[in-house]
This record gives sequence, structure tokens and C-alpha cells, in this order.
Amino acid sequence: MKALRIGTRDSALALWQANAVQDALRAASVDSVLVPVKSEGDLELNKPLYEMGVTGIFTKTLDVALLSGNIDLAVHSMKDVPTALPKGLVAAAVLKRANPLDILVHKGLDFLEADGIVATGSLRRRAQWLARYPKHRIENLRGNVNTRLKKLEEATWNGAIFAAAGLERLNLVPETFISLPWMLPAPAQGAMVVVVREDDTDILAIVQSLNDSETERCVTAERAFLRTLEGGCTAPIGTFAQIKGETLTFKGGLFALDGSQSCLIERSCQAADDAEEFGRLCAEALLAGKGAALMAQIRNALS
Repeated sequence: MKALRIGTRDSALALWQANAVQDALRAASVDSVLVPVKSEGDLELNKPLYEMGVTGIFTKTLDVALLSGNIDLAVHSMKDVPTALPKGLVAAAVLKRANPLDILVHKGLDFLEADGIVATGSLRRRAQWLARYPKHRIENLRGNVNTRLKKLEEATWNGAIFAAAGLERLNLVPETFISLPWMLPAPAQGAMVVVVREDDTDILAIVQSLNDSETERCVTAERAFLRTLEGGCTAPIGTFAQIKGETLTFKGGLFALDGSQSCLIERSCQAADDAEEFGRLCAEALLAGKGAALMAQIRNALS
């Protein structure tokens, strides 16, 4: 078999992830080469993601390359991947999850009990931060990890929120940070997924050997929750599932854009149960309460 062509965004973090998959393939005696591309989401950095009106903005270019046969597999941060893949593509493997939490990189913590400015491009992070710190102002922050760290350093902001996994993978976690265990992460945050063409059975079989079943179960529940709420990747929805022993525990939340309201759910099931069905049922239970009205309010605000 020829060397597999691994499609990836060309940011430092995306290349780290693609190299991790390449290393795993090499360990399985499979040759591969990296094919970096630049996504639309990487090119347009001035607008918040929700204003760009596109789900899958970081994955669309690689989807096209994959369907066109220009690459054999694509590596993504799973939280960037829409819950419905394009026809003809399948998630062949979910790699073992890294740190799923968000962290605050800061210039001192005195501002937490006073007025302050925190930067993030995520509606989910914005909403949860304002719920806890309603006096603070949120500034938009886009770009790759290095770009965002540089912007924080140069700006007058007090801090910025990052996914811990990205900074840890690049060894860029600064000394001045705090973990945010109270902030529900994005569905599948910290997980990487490898996507292939559904009809390419040889490559599908090779890539499936990289799958981590425990991570797959957890993110399946999280993404089913997201899909049932019909929230795009930029919606203010947070989830976290984990398996301990024979039990899968799940937390999910939907948040008003200004942090003034939230709908939360916490449930558990047997780890061997249907994770997708479980995630769907959690979302339906949330919607049956106050979630439907809050989701309507959010959609109206974003339209």
C-alpha cells in the first residue's frame, strides 16, 4: 500500500495532532505523509465564530479534500467536527482523550472579585464566565494557540480562556494559569478524531485499530446531546462524560448568551449501555424542562 496521505490544518496544534496519528500508524507499520491545508476558519480571524454562520468551518476544507480523493484521512480536534459528517465520510477512530478542561491564563487574579476583561471566541465559555463573573467584560479572541497567547500578552485584558489540551500538547502552558473545573467543556473537548471515506474499507480497517473505546463512548454521548439540542459547534452548550468502573456519568448544560440563565442535567448509566441513546435522552430531558424555551431564546439572539 502507498503511504497514506494525512490531511490536517497547518496550525501548530493541528500538526501536532496529525503527527500523533502518524506516529500511531508508524507503530502499526503503516507509512504516511502529512498534507497540510488552511481552513476558512483559520483565514478569517476578525469575526467571532458564531457570526460566520457556518458549522464545520475548520473541517470543511479537509472534508472536500477527502471526498475528492486528494487525501486518505483527516485528523481533527473532535470538538470542531459537526455532529453530522458529510455523506460518504465516517469517523474511523477516536483517540484517547487528553485533558478535557478549560483553563484561564491570567496576569494576576485580583480582578476576579472586581471589574475585569477576559477574552474568548467561544459563546460557551463566554456564557459560563459571565454567569460566574457578571461584572466582567468579554473580548473576542480568535487565532491559533500561539496567536492568542501573543494577543493576550499585548492586550490590556486580565486573562483569556483556553482548552487545556491544546496548551499542554504544545508545551505552552504558562506559569500563570488556573484550571476551570466548574466550566463545562465543549462536547468532545480534548479528543481527536480520524475521518476517512466510508467506502475505503482497507484504510478504514487500518485506522479503526487506533480507536480508544472508552473515549469513543464518552464523546458519543456528548455529541448526541449536542445534536439533539440542535446546537452548532459554536452554541453555548457544554458537556462532559466519563467512565468510572462500570458507570458512565454525564453532565450537560445549555447557557444563555449573557450568563443570566442556564439549564443543567446530570445523569448516569451503565458504561455498556448505548451511549448515543443515553446522550439523546439527556438532551430530551433538558428540553422537556426549561431547555426548549432557553434554546429558542438563544436561536433568536443569534439569528
